Amino acid sequence: MSDVTYLLALIAIAAVAVLCWKAFGPQKPGPSPRRPILGPDDDPEFLWRLGKQHRDDSGPSEP
Repeated sequence: MSDVTYLLALIAIAAVAVLCWKAFGPQKPGPSPRRPILGPDDDPEFLWRLGKQHRDDSGPSEP
């Protein structure tokens, strides 16, 4: 085999090693979110405001 083949094999092995280290190596400590991101239908505050707005809109109507 030629020297170029050995060089390409070495580069490929190094690339696989770096990818494995990034995927399975130690994780960097980062700021954890204070609360998970919720959709509007799972957010208690949104549902409370929506219910309050509905109650305010559907109050007693005058004839």
